[in-house]
Amino acid sequence: MARTGLTRQGIAVIGAGLVAVAVGRVFGIIELYVIAAAFFASVAVALVYVWTRRPRVEATRWIHPRLLVAGDTGHVDIQLRHTGLIGSAPFVLEEPVVRTMAEDHVARLPVAALRPGTVSSSGYRVPTTTRGVIGLGPLRLILGDALGIARSTKSIVGTDEIVVAPRTLPIDMPELGRGTLGRALLESSRRLGPGDFHGLREYATGDEPRSIHWRASARRDELMVKEYAVEGLHQCTVVFDPGEGVHASNANFEHGVTAAASLVSSAMRAGLTTRFVTAGGIDLRGPEVVHTTQRVLAQIEPSESSFAAFDTDMADGLVLLVVVTGSHHSATWSASQAISDPTITRVLVTTNEAASGTRLAVCARSDDEFVAAWQSLVDRPTAMAPP
Repeated sequence: MARTGLTRQGIAVIGAGLVAVAVGRVFGIIELYVIAAAFFASVAVALVYVWTRRPRVEATRWIHPRLLVAGDTGHVDIQLRHTGLIGSAPFVLEEPVVRTMAEDHVARLPVAALRPGTVSSSGYRVPTTTRGVIGLGPLRLILGDALGIARSTKSIVGTDEIVVAPRTLPIDMPELGRGTLGRALLESSRRLGPGDFHGLREYATGDEPRSIHWRASARRDELMVKEYAVEGLHQCTVVFDPGEGVHASNANFEHGVTAAASLVSSAMRAGLTTRFVTAGGIDLRGPEVVHTTQRVLAQIEPSESSFAAFDTDMADGLVLLVVVTGSHHSATWSASQAISDPTITRVLVTTNEAASGTRLAVCARSDDEFVAAWQSLVDRPTAMAPP
């Protein structure tokens, strides 16, 4: 619905006209009446102009991409089509850009006069620095007169939003037997029992006597042992603890969010069955887990909500459980340790203090510290670039 009214300048013009009438009456100056009439006439002309010359346009908003990562720049394109029978006057498009974690502003797009049937486009960029949700709109068409006395405002497109996900850091998933975490996973894998028969190899000190293949050893005049393929890592569950007071500061909370997003993204990229759990009953999995996790983490705030029981729905096989919390004293970490499943390997990621209380611990008080500590845990000095 269109609204037509006076600007502050227009109100000032009416005030000046009333003052001229008052002074002219007191002092009997006829010329002041003429000046007042000119003021009032200019207001009337401005109102008629913005009412009759209001552009008849249809607009479409295009946002690309709809999901950004903090630090990226989004683009909003506006396509206009003039549907009036006569050409339009120049006008301005205004769109509020409301950010949840940054300063709001209004995008202003001047548009030249359009001829009937003309299709035109305009747009603006949306730079991002932090995660959150950016609200757009409504898009308003504003027409004013040359003197700035009156203006007509009409909403032509409703509201929309852009999701800004947290950054993801390049980290690697562990390999069985490599690094501290890989060796821990190998120990867990052996608890699952021998896998498929893989082949024969020469006996080495420490091998179980029952693994000796006596028939093959007799043919080769040396001890040969049967080798089985161990169960590999196929699943990764990432738990993020957003509890109020768990993280010492907003900065620590944000580092935890970044660590959780990085773990989910890297696990999925490594081909693992990935699951993300956080407070409020949020339990994400499936082929779109990275996308849905990014949307959740874009808007997550410290919460009083309790956790879902993330210990009751682990799938069969070797599982890597990573808990991102404030410290090893948190209730969430204690709950993960209470899980009685020998095939689950737990890793603690802390945001408040140097990781302690477990040999499988990583400190994430800063992004660089998190990457360095995680890569050390998986015995890789630098992360492999994603494909």
